[in-house]
Parts: sequence; structure tokens; C-alpha cells
Amino acid sequence: MEYSKGNIGRVFTVRIDTGEDLLEELEGLAEKEDIRSAVFMLLGAVRKANLVVGPKENVIPPETMWVNYSEPYEVIGIGNIFPEEGKTKIHLHTAAGRADDVNVGCLRGESEAFMVLEVFIMEISGMDAERAFDATKGFAPIRFGTMK
Repeated sequence: MEYSKGNIGRVFTVRIDTGEDLLEELEGLAEKEDIRSAVFMLLGAVRKANLVVGPKENVIPPETMWVNYSEPYEVIGIGNIFPEEGKTKIHLHTAAGRADDVNVGCLRGESEAFMVLEVFIMEISGMDAERAFDATKGFAPIRFGTMK
């Protein structure tokens, strides 16, 4: 285990409207406001989304399984923001449901809002952290004390 300490910095309340891309809007806000480390939560609905719902087998690195939405789904989620290779990286896990169809996973790629998404971002100040790709794991975990 590794860890780092920080403090809650600025707090943002964000509304993302119908047709706007959730991940694109969050990345743009993080770049505009120079948010380098943050945690966020959200609620609302998406009309289109791609969700990684697990590995196909119990191996590392994993081969991902996907669910793609093209109809409105209610969502709740929690995520974080850290740089990866000098760019803003959003990591967001959501639960998405429509009637009896419910999935939980990592939202990636296109993510079009339906009606509204409300996002509450809490910046973490005083933290030296970033994501770095690890080929043996197949993803980019957070590393501490690495930013220059």
C-alpha cells in the first residue's frame, strides 16, 4: 500500500446538460481551472455511454467486457481526477440503471448527458500524485511523489 495526504481545496458544483459529453466537459473544466487532484461524485442520467463491466477472465492484464447504452439510463458515480502523461485523466465508476437493467463499471469514451448530470468536485490540495501506465497491470494506477 502507498498513500499521500492532502487537504480539501476548492469545491465545484457543475451542471452538465442534455447532449453534452460528461467526460469531455469534466476534462475541460479540470484543465480550465487547473484541477490536478480531485475526487468527485455525480448523479443524473446519460443517453449514450460506454461502460467497462469487468474482465472477461481472472487474469492481469484484463481483457475488458463492455456494455454500450443508446437509451437514457439513470446514473450515480464516483471518480477522481489526476494527470496522466501530462494530460487530465478522469477515472469514473458508475452504476447505471433503466427498469430492471442495472450495471456497474468504469465509464469510458462517449458519455452523452440526458436531461441533466450534477457533479460535485472536491479538489485535493497539497498532493503530489499522477497516473502512470503499468504494462504488467494493463492500466495506469496512481503514483505518489512523482510530479515535477
